[in-house]
Amino acid sequence: MRIVFFGTPEFAVPSLEALVDLRESVVLVVTQPDRPRGRSRSNLEPSPVKARAESLVIPVAQPERPRGDEFLATLVAAKPDLGVVVAYGHILRPEILAVPPLGMINVHASLLPAWRGAAPIPWSIAHGDTVTGVTIMRMEAGLDSGPVLLTRETAIGAEETGGQLTRRLAKLGADALKEAIARFQNGTATFAPQDHARATVAPKIGREVTRLEWSLPAEAVAARIRAFDPTPGAWSTLGDGDVKLFRPRVVAGEGAPGTILAADGALTVAAGTGAVLIGEVKPAGRGRMTAAEWLRGHPPAAGRRFR
Repeated sequence: MRIVFFGTPEFAVPSLEALVDLRESVVLVVTQPDRPRGRSRSNLEPSPVKARAESLVIPVAQPERPRGDEFLATLVAAKPDLGVVVAYGHILRPEILAVPPLGMINVHASLLPAWRGAAPIPWSIAHGDTVTGVTIMRMEAGLDSGPVLLTRETAIGAEETGGQLTRRLAKLGADALKEAIARFQNGTATFAPQDHARATVAPKIGREVTRLEWSLPAEAVAARIRAFDPTPGAWSTLGDGDVKLFRPRVVAGEGAPGTILAADGALTVAAGTGAVLIGEVKPAGRGRMTAAEWLRGHPPAAGRRFR
């Protein structure tokens, strides 16, 4: 089959590699334009998918938006039989979805219809889910609402972070994609509609979403910290500065929500019920460090309150 691949972040790279491993003909990779990265923001860097595609000598297109006559002509000229989309970052219009005769399938990092949208992995952890997975679905005009070809489930570890789960689901998604391609090849690719009444939405993660609400139970606070680790990082304000918090553990403790209960080599903060022991922090303008390292250079803070 001739395949056009849409993807941008590191999460999509294993799926691209899976298609190459299957010796499928990836005729075009579509990814987002090079973006400024790093503190200086002065250098443009390619997306992880572009970098891998170039190393595999696959043609790359980088439209600012996947629309318009010029991009449509590029896609038609590639003559794809099937499109594969993995965390590309843009919604595809119907005229783009209609180009491959076999349609376009998407590798989505949740068990649809749960967590449709841009950020299914952190939302799943933040809401305390114990099971997640990947879904291969046929793309249509709606947001992750297309019929499902197959799913793969996996348990979420009790201390698993968003970054760790992302890496696992990237591999799981690549394995599921191999099975999906096999079904297209042997004529057994059948799709079942989603139960739209059970749908939940996972929108992009904004700054206010990652601000911690200490009035929640300790389990919920810890889940949010893990969900946004390593990026963008769950944060709270102490005094005049913001601090990102990582590696939480639920412990016994009681106090007004956000109050620092212990700061003597360990950082323990009261929640709505219970408390959270913080393993690592990232103060504004500094690198990530253990809580003990931060406290050694920080005035004693017991009794102070995160807000």
